[in-house]
Amino acid sequence: MLVERSGDLLRDDAQALVNPVNTVGVMGKGLALRFKSAYPEMSKVYVRACAAGEVRAGRVFPVAVGERRWVLNFPTKRHWRSGARPGDIRAGLDSLVEVAAELRLGSVAIPALGCGEGGLEWAWLRETVRERLAGAPFEVRLYVPAELETLPAPGPEAPGRPCADRVGT
Repeated sequence: MLVERSGDLLRDDAQALVNPVNTVGVMGKGLALRFKSAYPEMSKVYVRACAAGEVRAGRVFPVAVGERRWVLNFPTKRHWRSGARPGDIRAGLDSLVEVAAELRLGSVAIPALGCGEGGLEWAWLRETVRERLAGAPFEVRLYVPAELETLPAPGPEAPGRPCADRVGT
């Protein structure tokens, strides 16, 4: 089941929260920076794993942050300076399904992966998540980018808008 949500992903009670990261260990902007502050021990594990070459594009890197609670580090960019690659997002979503099954997760909260700093369009991501996670054996909680929360869902009258669009500008 897929549900769209708005608000603060870090306050979600899902068994796993997805953290959009790169593969070089830098968590200096956006949601990744907030995860670094909220879960400092997870951040240290992630940085060490990046240095060891264990964090790769297209592969989710899970870190336990409590009993039956996980942060799923999801590389959206290979380097913090580069943009997100659609193929890496698709492969990462497939990996997320595998990892969620291994961990027997009942719910996963996912941000707008690759949008914002990564440069991907929200409409593309929304459709890709729906395609890749259709029939997943866990609840998918997909978070709408904050700047799009007040916009109507895409449809014939309201085409999808890129994540960089701002309401009122």
